[in-house]
Amino acid sequence: MSSCETPYTLLGFLLSKGDIDGHDTCFAGSHLLKSYAVRQVNALLWISLIVVTGLLVQRIARLLRFWCQGSRLPGPPCPSFYGHTREIYKGQNPNQFDDLTEFLSKSHEQYGPVVRLWMGPTQLLVSVNDPELIKEMLHRAVDKLPLTGKAFRMAFGRSSLFASAFEKVRNGRKSLAKQLDEKLVDTAYAIPAKVVDSIMENIDSFISEGVHDCRSVSQQMSFSILGATLFGDAFLVWAKARMYEELLMTIAKDACFWASYKIPPFWKKSFWRYQRLCKRLKQLTQDILLESKHQAGVMNPTEKCSDNVASNINVFDSFDSTSRPENAFTGSEDHAGLMEESYANIMGVMFHGCLATAGLIGSVLARLVMHPEVQEKIHAEINRVGVESSLPDAHEVQKMHFLLATVYESARLLPAGPLLQRCSLKHDLKLRRNITLPAGAILAVPVQLVQMDDSSWGSDAHKFNPDRFLSGKDSGAIVHEDSGECKDAEGKSFVLNDPNANAAFLPFGSGARACVGQRFAILGIATLVACLVRRYEIRLAPGAVKDPKPAMNDCVLQLLPSPKITFISRDE
Repeated sequence: MSSCETPYTLLGFLLSKGDIDGHDTCFAGSHLLKSYAVRQVNALLWISLIVVTGLLVQRIARLLRFWCQGSRLPGPPCPSFYGHTREIYKGQNPNQFDDLTEFLSKSHEQYGPVVRLWMGPTQLLVSVNDPELIKEMLHRAVDKLPLTGKAFRMAFGRSSLFASAFEKVRNGRKSLAKQLDEKLVDTAYAIPAKVVDSIMENIDSFISEGVHDCRSVSQQMSFSILGATLFGDAFLVWAKARMYEELLMTIAKDACFWASYKIPPFWKKSFWRYQRLCKRLKQLTQDILLESKHQAGVMNPTEKCSDNVASNINVFDSFDSTSRPENAFTGSEDHAGLMEESYANIMGVMFHGCLATAGLIGSVLARLVMHPEVQEKIHAEINRVGVESSLPDAHEVQKMHFLLATVYESARLLPAGPLLQRCSLKHDLKLRRNITLPAGAILAVPVQLVQMDDSSWGSDAHKFNPDRFLSGKDSGAIVHEDSGECKDAEGKSFVLNDPNANAAFLPFGSGARACVGQRFAILGIATLVACLVRRYEIRLAPGAVKDPKPAMNDCVLQLLPSPKITFISRDE
């Protein structure tokens, strides 16, 4: 081939096809242009091929390193290309987390405090059940799983409180924690009086209607508390509150399914229906915010605002990035984008807060009906503290040590979820005992196993015993910072232990990603339970006495069913 001929490539062949006498016109301008274009395109293709090959080699090298680091951790041998997934989930079991927890229990007994499981060729799960290692891991592994962040964005939009990378949520979490702490300091009550009155009115209607499911009652109570905390008294009389609750739970439930697609399934009609539900939820959030601000704005300036109306404005400020540029959660200067972020923060707090508090309220109510003696001790303690008003304030609640111990014990036996999951997106974690956890691995804490471990909680770890959080005055136990000395009915002095002093107490998480509303939730739920027990006797519904109680099966707690309960007025 002469120097002026087009290179023998597919592109060169196509460009040169149709030339009658290429040798006679090799120096023609059009032929030179074709030759130049061919060489430039070939060069671009070669560069692209080299770049793609380099990226693939880099990805394969990281994957080999990941496999090598994972294989050094103790754990059962990988049975197949799909890892341990098929071995754990035998058949289509709806209670898959129960299967996983049981599998982890047996694996930890055989391989020690750190166990690795391959959930696929590129997915590694590392389970840790030693409290000291858990504490170290949760303080250093500050990121959440990418799928979690993707699911949240799918449901609620971009957020500065619930992103996977911790650096993106650090400032937002600090701001929210500060606002919640200030709310407890500025107001005398953990939950507003109007919220309690609204809940009591609902319970009075429950009494006339008869039996109710404990789980649904707990969710309604939780939603009223969270809604009034964020939106003020306007939420309690909002006609669309029930619709908002159902829509929020439906969207959050389906978020993980749609987030599991690597590419959004635009071709599915159900996906677009889900998107319309998300837009509807956002519109309802805007409506209740406007209603809340309108109620706060139309009040007579000389009229004193209720504690709830005044405080909910401050709580909203922690979400509203547009009102505090010096504390903005993102670097975006787009006002509309910041407002979208604020709505996502509010919807996220509503969902996560309602899910956690509803579970804990339901657990406390279930324990009270199954242990009537505990309920009577709480009632006697309320009378002993001497609450004068219909709503005990935060200072009075902090004196009810047995009540708070009951809330802690209910949280211990029924955590918000079976697994506490974290990851380190960029860096390997080197823990004590020469343990290295590779970046990108799913770091899981089997909360149910840890919170019922005999070595941390005693031989009765699987039993409901609020007294484990109480101790004698001179016992040397670490005392709760708000705890003072109290006396029981027999005149014996006791104090409330700090539950977080035990590294195995994890219902609210631990470390940098721990729940920022733990103190707010505990005091609020304790206040609600005090009001309920003071006014009502909570019983199992007739015919529901035979409902199964929680049982131990291979060291795995079978969760409480949702019992049917009734409220009996103590005045009657």
